[in-house]
Amino acid sequence: MSAGPPKVWITRAQPGADATAARVSALGLEPLVAPLLEVRFLAPEIDLSGLAALAFTSANGVRAFARLDPERRLPVWAVGEATAEVAREAGFLEVRSAGGDVSSLTKAIARDPPAGPLLHLAAREPAGDLAGALTARGVIARRAAVYETVPAAAAQDPGEAADAEVVLLHSPRAARLLAALARNRRLAAARAACLSPAVAAALEAAIPARSAQTPDEAALLSLLETMAR
Repeated sequence: MSAGPPKVWITRAQPGADATAARVSALGLEPLVAPLLEVRFLAPEIDLSGLAALAFTSANGVRAFARLDPERRLPVWAVGEATAEVAREAGFLEVRSAGGDVSSLTKAIARDPPAGPLLHLAAREPAGDLAGALTARGVIARRAAVYETVPAAAAQDPGEAADAEVVLLHSPRAARLLAALARNRRLAAARAACLSPAVAAALEAAIPARSAQTPDEAALLSLLETMAR
């Protein structure tokens, strides 16, 4: 262990990385921000005609759509409260939040389906197939890719972040990049705190990992506090 407060590597993409770093610092830990991914917004043509609702599985999906279209009247389903809050800040008037992952969002929408088609504004490579899961439950849904995540510089050279005792991982994609990095160079981090079991599984045991009790950042930071003692 290093002298001073334990160091925590923040791997998530910006702008979320800085928000997470502030929360980690408030716990008395030292955040080291070195995103493994960066977000690139896409510019697809989006046809909203006939839609009854929108769905977002990330705050980046909200930000990407908000750049493309001024529509804010359609009701919104958000994967969790953090994404829901970004949707409200973007001006959406009717926003409902699910339990934090694609499975809980699928169940919530299926219990109270929209009166017409739903559009999922997603990453080019989404972590889960929301539209497919909804279609299987009888809900008309399709997906539009509005952003993509690509490896950031830290995926090759994390700099001082490689000396952190704990790594925070928010997505399977970031976990896979960390696993590849760990196979090619020594990382001081002996442990990873993961947002969900799916994130931990993507590490492929490259370093020991634990999963938050629920897939939200509050639970992830609670886990971090335990691991950093």
